[in-house]
Amino acid sequence: MNEPYLTGHYAPVADEITATGLTVEGTLPPELTGRLLRNSHNPKPGITPTHWFKGSGMVHGIRLRDGRAEWYRNRWVHTPALDGAPYMTEKGPDLTASTAGTHVIEHGGRLLALSEAALPFELTADLETVGAYDFDRKLTSAMTAHPKEDPVTGELHFFSSSPFPPFLIHHVASADGRVLESQEVPGASAALKHDFALTEHCVVFLEGSVTFDPAEHSGIPYGWSEDQVARIGVMSRGAGAAREIRWFEIGQGYGMHFANAYEDRYGRIVIEGPSVGREGWQRSWNWWVGAPDRGAEPNSGSHGRRWTVDLAAGSVKEEQTDDLTVEFPTINEEFLGREHRYQYALSFPDDLGIGNHALVKYDRTTGGRQLRPFGTGQLPSEAVFVPAAGAGASDEDAGYLLTVVSDLNANASKLLVLDATDLAVPPVATIHLPRRVPAMIHGSWIPDATA
Repeated sequence: MNEPYLTGHYAPVADEITATGLTVEGTLPPELTGRLLRNSHNPKPGITPTHWFKGSGMVHGIRLRDGRAEWYRNRWVHTPALDGAPYMTEKGPDLTASTAGTHVIEHGGRLLALSEAALPFELTADLETVGAYDFDRKLTSAMTAHPKEDPVTGELHFFSSSPFPPFLIHHVASADGRVLESQEVPGASAALKHDFALTEHCVVFLEGSVTFDPAEHSGIPYGWSEDQVARIGVMSRGAGAAREIRWFEIGQGYGMHFANAYEDRYGRIVIEGPSVGREGWQRSWNWWVGAPDRGAEPNSGSHGRRWTVDLAAGSVKEEQTDDLTVEFPTINEEFLGREHRYQYALSFPDDLGIGNHALVKYDRTTGGRQLRPFGTGQLPSEAVFVPAAGAGASDEDAGYLLTVVSDLNANASKLLVLDATDLAVPPVATIHLPRRVPAMIHGSWIPDATA
């Protein structure tokens, strides 16, 4: 197996294990009572997927309670695709033949493993597979791997995207998991939509320069297109609002993930997240499909970007916010859809994890950034923010960043609990895991109060 997504930090594990009584260095804060869940692609032994995203999903979990790390366990998401069932059938797509390997969330008391081309899969608290979940037959299309839960209303916003009509459907579920509304979004195209954004009053979709490509045979039929118009779509939240969506043309590029969006004091929509140009996209795509060509233009990575949509003027201002190559932006989710001060990301010096990867903290008020490098051969995961007990609206960064570090030097992994107020201080706690955990994509902290 020479594909980059099957080697090094990304090499899959061959089995499911459970380990209890993990070693903890330092002191776990009492508010860390719950489970950290991470998801990614982990094909079975002997299987080489044609694309990184085609590998079957595996969820890794770490249970914390009363200052102890009670267990680690990893489980494949047992979907039909895990056993080789094809996604496309004579009758069309099989929405249960999911990799379920991109994200894992909790909503309405259900744990859901997500992959944007299919239905979500429900898991038990111990990560065993329950089965495909269709919101009591209210969801008849795929579900994005990046839903957004409003921290004030508890509503879950998500979408279904397809390279064929209907290209885009927006859904809203209540805090207890009932689908309240579903509406097709007019004017959408076949452009790839992996993530989106939510503000207090609006839903924001971004269509970049990547769209359906029938000539792409990796199993993920998308590619860069100079002819695809890049746009931002802004629609109000509420039943029937999709028909009033407004589309604003922007410069070429593609944003895979967005840190946040909000409405500023002038009523403008501000969206932030990393974005790549054509060379950066192709470099990533070649890695995902195992193509040998890894060359790219200098400084072609994924850099922080801000789009400010002036609804009154009908215009968009675009600006690069940083020159680091970063991805996997996160924030304190209590500020989702509202103006935030701090955001976090993972800095990538190279593709292989050999260089000095770092976690980055941005202060949007001062314009400063702080890096925590991890050293050669160590790759941290996307940082998940957990608020400290008693933290209020004025204490946005009072809390902890949880990151799972893959260490090729020791063939081991550890969970670090970092003080989010200062990345330079020693970890609050380090939890030694019973195996090297492969580099993962997305995950969530599930506190006991919502488990």
